[in-house]
Amino acid sequence: MAEFYHRKKRVCQMCIGKSVDYKDTMIINKYINEMGKILPRRMTGACAKHQRHIAQQIKYARFMALIPYVK
Repeated sequence: MAEFYHRKKRVCQMCIGKSVDYKDTMIINKYINEMGKILPRRMTGACAKHQRHIAQQIKYARFMALIPYVK
């Protein structure tokens, strides 16, 4: 018989209390891939509300030239 493995549901890190700010490039870099694209929700584990916030902060950081648009 095949046993099914149940994955633990990922908890949104921002709902726990961590924050993402456009000035903190170390945290912003966790949410973009090596090409400079924004990672999807299924990879970041963020809820829909906070994924939109993350995307907005990444766009602010790009505009302020803190991170590049393309690597």
